[in-house]
Amino acid sequence: MTLIELEKQVSQLPPDQLAKFIQWVKQLDSDLWDKQIEEDAAAGRLDHLAAEAIAEDDAGRATSL
Repeated sequence: MTLIELEKQVSQLPPDQLAKFIQWVKQLDSDLWDKQIEEDAAAGRLDHLAAEAIAEDDAGRATSL
């Protein structure tokens, strides 16, 4: 199935089914994002961000949540 075919099929869904599909896509997107963050963290690709945040805190430029 092509993207154009999928778009056509989705556009023809009744409102209740479209709502379920949208929720499914949102959950899929969230799961994929979580997986990517976990992989990036495990590979050390986020270490520079943590180091920068720690340096900002050590310099007194961070605010409490």
